[in-house]
Amino acid sequence: MISVVINTLNEEKNLARDVASVRGLADEIVVVDMESIDNTREVARKLGTKVFTHKKEKYVEAVRNFMISKASGEWILVLDPDEEISPKLAKILKGLPRGGRKDSSGVVVADYYRIPRKNIIFGKWIKHCRWWPDFQIRFFKKGYVSWNEVIHAVPMTQGKGLDLPEKEDLAIIHKNYSSLEEYLAKMNRYTSVQAEELLKNGYVFDWKDLIKKPFREFLGRYFAGQGYKDGVHGLALCFLQSFSELVLYLKIWQKQGFREQEIKRSEIKNEFGSLIKELRWWLRKELTWLKLPKWR
Repeated sequence: MISVVINTLNEEKNLARDVASVRGLADEIVVVDMESIDNTREVARKLGTKVFTHKKEKYVEAVRNFMISKASGEWILVLDPDEEISPKLAKILKGLPRGGRKDSSGVVVADYYRIPRKNIIFGKWIKHCRWWPDFQIRFFKKGYVSWNEVIHAVPMTQGKGLDLPEKEDLAIIHKNYSSLEEYLAKMNRYTSVQAEELLKNGYVFDWKDLIKKPFREFLGRYFAGQGYKDGVHGLALCFLQSFSELVLYLKIWQKQGFREQEIKRSEIKNEFGSLIKELRWWLRKELTWLKLPKWR
């Protein structure tokens, strides 16, 4: 038996599409709603799903284990309300528990599967910027996967896992940020939670992180992650994710009372000098056609 579990918060417009994509796969569809103020729960019931309520949380990882506990199936697929699966992926997943890879004794080898995820951001599939293949542990035998209640936490696993191939038609389709307003709203919420986590773990604000963290986030996504291959979408997204890092460390500075720190001119020169060298290295590595003036 396969259970599909979906978390919701004001998702009356998205839920039907999500549920429709798993009809051919699921023996049971469980919706866990976080106190929606729209008609999400009513829509879920009309769609024939089992509906449970959980208190509203700032991020979904805090609800994952509760969702799993409400599933009756031996195998579970976890989806978010802005995700869906293709008919081909549904067919593959349906076959895995009953006829997946087996050892000589006939026992299924994998206890959980990592599935690639296709992120649609601002209307375009982002194939670079470290957004693909974006493997997610979402299909597993009950009892073999659980979540730490930390934002964007990687789930804890036991047993053996396998990766599905990095193919578009085998990916979870994630209709991610559709507007700048949506991105900025989520960024504001996520960075507040991340700031609290860093402070809880003993982080003390250092002004240098206002320079290093955003700059290296951009380099890592635009050059190492080849974000430039995604055109304007890639450039914009890499800058936005760099900006998220800046906001995160500014929020920590705020939470620690906007304490002043001495900044020496020599330190500024060293910080920017080091980062400019990194930038030039990436420009030479990834954009070999670019003629660079000498930096002094």
